[in-house]
Amino acid sequence: MTRVVAIIGGGVIGAGWAARFLLNGWDVRVFDPEPAAQDRVREVINRARLALPGLGEVALPEEGDLSFPRLMSEAVRDADWVQESVPERIELKQTLYRAIQGHMAEGAILASSTSGFTPSELQAQSARPDQIIVAHPFNPVYLLPLVEIVASQANPSALVERAQDILSELGMAPLKIRGEVPAHIADRLLEAVWREALWLVKDGVASTSEVDDAIRLGFGLRWAQMGLFETYRIAGGEGGMAHFLQQFGPALQWPWSKLTDVPTMDDSLVQTIASQSDAQSGDLTIAELEAQRDKNLVAVIRALGWQDWGAGKVQNEVDATRLDGAGVPVRFNDIIDLGAPVRTINRAVPLDWLDYNGHMTEARYLDVFGNATDRMMTLVGCDRAYIENGQSFFTVETHIRHLDEVRAGAPIRVETRVISGGGKKMHLWHELRSDDRLLATAEHMLLHVDLETRRSAQMPAMLEERLKSLAEAQGKLPPPDGLARAIGDPA
Repeated sequence: MTRVVAIIGGGVIGAGWAARFLLNGWDVRVFDPEPAAQDRVREVINRARLALPGLGEVALPEEGDLSFPRLMSEAVRDADWVQESVPERIELKQTLYRAIQGHMAEGAILASSTSGFTPSELQAQSARPDQIIVAHPFNPVYLLPLVEIVASQANPSALVERAQDILSELGMAPLKIRGEVPAHIADRLLEAVWREALWLVKDGVASTSEVDDAIRLGFGLRWAQMGLFETYRIAGGEGGMAHFLQQFGPALQWPWSKLTDVPTMDDSLVQTIASQSDAQSGDLTIAELEAQRDKNLVAVIRALGWQDWGAGKVQNEVDATRLDGAGVPVRFNDIIDLGAPVRTINRAVPLDWLDYNGHMTEARYLDVFGNATDRMMTLVGCDRAYIENGQSFFTVETHIRHLDEVRAGAPIRVETRVISGGGKKMHLWHELRSDDRLLATAEHMLLHVDLETRRSAQMPAMLEERLKSLAEAQGKLPPPDGLARAIGDPA
């Protein structure tokens, strides 16, 4: 049964939550009395449709339904999760909770996006404090995986665990904060850097663009994949963190920082920062900057995924849980019908696969077909453990036909047939489709090889048996259009 989330507040964060839930199969109800809220939410969701489905290697669940109830009570009624993202005023949030908790299911989770308030503060005037927790995300909510979970003693552990499980299913990385502290963890760290940056600009030491360059071209790249402590552990050399602290710990006593001082936001400083920031972005509008930000984040997270590291590792783990729901078999015994083409890829076109024509570049067609071949290899038994044991398949010939174009965000899938298999050869046929359109076909001939001698070798009985069973069952289908008569043999 489809689950329901109510989003209270359709600003940047609320709209991001709506996109995250909606694209992961939840029905989403958004309540915001502001007239422009619906358009804003739809704009964010449209942006997310381009970026989020292509973040991983597996298709997302079928999209849920989006609605905008006129009454807040209608939005929260029977919802499994209520996400509050209204302005940071404690009286407003407490008043809101009193108004909606009477209409919510008692077992539902009421989560606040607050970046500063603690759960105890939020729960202070509630008749049911046990269902109120903090779930603080990061913008854009539909792409960044981190969400800080903060609970109080009033929250049952079962509810907190259920919240973490739900957020993990949404492709997020819930970080359970050990105790209640204003601004949680991440924003306290950001605040420290932000204060120093403001002083550097106010004191004329750096411009806004120079501060940003120092971050994005330097330690920001390190932080994206290792964080603070692990970065400094490496800086300590073979002695690790202990050596680093011994060598550089005394520097913390030097009068470098202005962390305890806040520059006065007078008109002069505001105008200086605003004018420099506007000039830094050139002619790019906020919407254009948001689109570029999404492209950059997708590229970074996907690159980390290739290394199975950081935010990329989170996405890989999510992908692994979604294969079955995407109709992609994980094991040979998961193939329901041996006589039908096997779905080996089901995903969306990511933003970093586009060429100068705005569609998927030809190199990515080969990439998709290569991944489809890898999936078939795994299904018949040539998995990571098999390869580490010294045998694998090498592709010796590939024929690709490009038949149609496809753009970012479009769903794509590959259906694979085994034309023949056994002895030393595996002959595959792939068809790449988007909805009902045939985009491309590929024919691959592979040789089974011994990785020590780097020469072809007879495949073991299990692989041969599985390949032959697929070839025999699928051989009853009509021959694929475009199949080479004798691939692997001289023309």
